[in-house]
Amino acid sequence: MTDLTMSTATERRPVVERDAVEQLAASLRGELLTPTSIGYDSARTIWNAMIDRRPALIARCLSAADVVQAVRFARDHEMDLAIRGGGHNIAGNALCDGGLVIDLSRMKSVRVDRRRKTARVEPGATLGDFDHDAQAFGLATPLGINSTTGVAGLTLGGGFGWLSRKFGLTVDNLLSADIVTADGELREASEAENPDLFWAIRGGGGNFGVVTSFDFQLHEVGPIVFGGLIVHPFDHAGELMRRYRDVMASAPDDVVAWVVLRKAPPLPFVPAEMHGKEIMAIAALHIGKLEDGERALQPVRSIGKPIADMVMPQPYTAFQQAFDPLLTPGARNYWKSHNFAQLSDDLIDTILEYARRLPDPQCEIALAQLGGAASRKPNDATAYVQRDAQFVMNVHGRWSDAARDSDCISWARSLFEATIPYASGGAYVNFLTQEEGDRIRSAYGPNYDRLVAVKTKYDPRNLFHVNQNIRPTVTA
Repeated sequence: MTDLTMSTATERRPVVERDAVEQLAASLRGELLTPTSIGYDSARTIWNAMIDRRPALIARCLSAADVVQAVRFARDHEMDLAIRGGGHNIAGNALCDGGLVIDLSRMKSVRVDRRRKTARVEPGATLGDFDHDAQAFGLATPLGINSTTGVAGLTLGGGFGWLSRKFGLTVDNLLSADIVTADGELREASEAENPDLFWAIRGGGGNFGVVTSFDFQLHEVGPIVFGGLIVHPFDHAGELMRRYRDVMASAPDDVVAWVVLRKAPPLPFVPAEMHGKEIMAIAALHIGKLEDGERALQPVRSIGKPIADMVMPQPYTAFQQAFDPLLTPGARNYWKSHNFAQLSDDLIDTILEYARRLPDPQCEIALAQLGGAASRKPNDATAYVQRDAQFVMNVHGRWSDAARDSDCISWARSLFEATIPYASGGAYVNFLTQEEGDRIRSAYGPNYDRLVAVKTKYDPRNLFHVNQNIRPTVTA
């Protein structure tokens, strides 16, 4: 009998007998991949090309029962365990070296209840999958901005997007979830069932188990909305950003506008002479009656003299995919982020200084506007605690050539350091890179100790540790 020796990033080196692996494979309705399997390399390829890890086993699950079997196997054999939904996490936590990956990407069902305005969503669904089905009925819930992002990871970290000023965070719209915990049991988490676990998964990341389905509240949105991209030359970006800040300070909840500073990509609506030059773009959306959109977005559209204004009636699904061409898989990505309560003049000047020296044409600085409904929940309502954040800055280092790693990472880190004096503290856990474990406690602030207690109750041995880890107080 041949053994499989599996070394891991955490120095665990379990030996798993081949017949045990074969028994796991036989127990799954999905398939079990090893490094010699056809499809193994594609299954370990994720969105961020900087991540190159080689799991010993990849369980491509098709059901909650498959997840139960895989969790119990990892627990019993003391293997590192990573959970893959959409594979979009910047830190690469969808994979581990030498351990077991539970791959949920084939569990993509979205079931919409039109009467109750709810949706039951499996963890392998992407934002595009969700929107496709929900928008067939003119319904949506707050999600992110890239249609290839996985619903599961986005939700567990808190989740925000274009609809968050109007309807709150993704976790504010989560009604319940089915979750396989470290003991291998499938539990419901809701306000009525295991409420402590339900509180923790609304922002606490993948620390508490593997969610096999989410139930979301839906809202009437679209299918046609009024919104689009406004592109400005960079020459007067300082003045434009100050006017943007002042306009949005009094904007109603149904108006959202995010700023992106980058080099102009060769998009057909951008004048050719601007391609490759620095620009300031505003993505603006009105969430309400279509006939009210032009009036609602007029203050944003009247800022400066844009070189392109693509604000118009369009399908909500198209708006949700507007940034997809700039966020395709296969590039190298490195992020740094801050939360801001306000955009001061000095902060704006600092950000623009770095926008003038982007190290690669794919790099960008994005400022996501929150506030509104996202800020009105009490800080202890969910594990996500950063309710005072009015703006979230994502310094998005992105490039294709590994030889550019040092330049692009240094630029992102330098901007992060330069803007610390203006930050409100805390962090958005979904934006943390793999070396930012020191920011986890600040990401959860006063909720951290409560999260530790829930972690200790449901995962005392820290089986679920390939994440932005909340360590239990007792580790057996």
